[in-house]
Amino acid sequence: MNSSVPGLVAVIAVSLVTLAIGTWGLRFSRTTSDFFVASRSVRPRLNASAIGGEYLSAASFLGIAGLLLVGGAEMLWYPVGWTAGYLVLLVLVAAPLRRSGAYTLPDFAEARLGSRTVRAVCSLLVVAIGWLYLIPQFEGAGITLRAAIGAPEWVGPLVVGGVVLANVTSGGMRSITFVQAFQYWLKLTAMLVPAFVLIVVWWGDGRPGVVTGADGWSVPVAGGGGIGLYTTYSLIIGLFLGTMGLPHVVVRFYTNPDGRAARRTTVVVLAFLGLFYLWPPVYAALGRVYGERVLASGRSDVLVLELPRLMVDGLGGDLLTGLVTAGAFAAFLSTSSGLAIAVSGVLTQDVTSRMAPLGGDRGGEGRGGVAAFRVAAVIAVVIPVVVALSIRNVGVAQSVGLAFAVAASTFAPLLLLGIWWRRLTDVGALAGLVVGGLGAGGAAIATIAGYEPGGWTGALLAQPAAWSVPLALVAMVTASLLTAAREPAHARRFLVRLHSPESLAG
Repeated sequence: MNSSVPGLVAVIAVSLVTLAIGTWGLRFSRTTSDFFVASRSVRPRLNASAIGGEYLSAASFLGIAGLLLVGGAEMLWYPVGWTAGYLVLLVLVAAPLRRSGAYTLPDFAEARLGSRTVRAVCSLLVVAIGWLYLIPQFEGAGITLRAAIGAPEWVGPLVVGGVVLANVTSGGMRSITFVQAFQYWLKLTAMLVPAFVLIVVWWGDGRPGVVTGADGWSVPVAGGGGIGLYTTYSLIIGLFLGTMGLPHVVVRFYTNPDGRAARRTTVVVLAFLGLFYLWPPVYAALGRVYGERVLASGRSDVLVLELPRLMVDGLGGDLLTGLVTAGAFAAFLSTSSGLAIAVSGVLTQDVTSRMAPLGGDRGGEGRGGVAAFRVAAVIAVVIPVVVALSIRNVGVAQSVGLAFAVAASTFAPLLLLGIWWRRLTDVGALAGLVVGGLGAGGAAIATIAGYEPGGWTGALLAQPAAWSVPLALVAMVTASLLTAAREPAHARRFLVRLHSPESLAG
């Protein structure tokens, strides 16, 4: 059998099943509210599966094993941080955010502060973070198709972009919920089953130990010393706080029926993510035994795709490769779909509703209708696809980490203070968003553009969260205190709404 056939079959099968589930979900998507927030009726277990589907991105499926292969055990901070971020979300944000009744982060900001200017800045940030997160998904798709079937890297972004666009424009959030729930379980299966087989192979080989670069497998994130310590803590801050500011994560909590369901969803998500993240370290450890070729190539992101063929000969290796290829492709599709939904929602509310007539149910909530949403979806997907085709070899996990840093430096302070501090003002919010956005965003742009100075300058740019988050928080608090007269008149009433159970409403 041609070794590329299982991979090709896997890609086609995942794409067709994704489109089929999306088409099936279309019959439930009739109103504007269905397209934006699935009519706020998604139950915790289904929503948790969908969140797991969209959250476990290219960085999780491919990037973590590659980082562990190259950098060692200290890179476990990535999966730990991505999971622990949901604990922060559970304790501080999930239920109040759902009770706000908003569709998007800009909706929340405007409702809390009564400012169209703050809303506009939040809209720009949602789009920027969403696109920064989408680019590595499309790049990862190119890497996967090249490794699995030998296709040129430009094919991956086009295929994923096309499938995502078809699903998002056909059924919106209601349809994508079913797609992403399926894709979580596919990704878990595609990671778990080959891992079990490869462990059995390793055991049958006499349990060989590490034979490649053993002396360097437990170095800190940035090589030790003061810079290494700073980089580790900055990474932790960015990952822990960045989760609550990711637009495709936050929008999911608006789909729950109430605040209690939002909390239950978050607890289940923690369990689902923990179950998945047990397995990338297995691939990294086996890669240190069998993956010398991958390590020497400098393309550690392909370890999960290459390892089955390196350890299992013949048809068995090809079939395992096909399975992990299916999981990787599902990762790109599900995360890209969630990001496209989040960005499309914001663009619809603030841009395309002025370009397209209302569609669907005119009685739905929010600005703009289905037609405007579909126009926005095209914009949300096409632009990052073009950028991904133009930029090459940006580390998948690194790019996602930068998106977390920007989210942690902007929306995390806004949500924390907006939910828990009555004295936040529109001027204070703008000050924090601008300081955090320019700081972390500028560092992200410089890093992606290839500017990599050595020493402390390079560390501060590569991991900006440790300085950009405190600066944004201080700017937000200080400017609010200096403009205390601008405290919204409805702030006290709004906070009571956020923190009161729905059973007390009315």
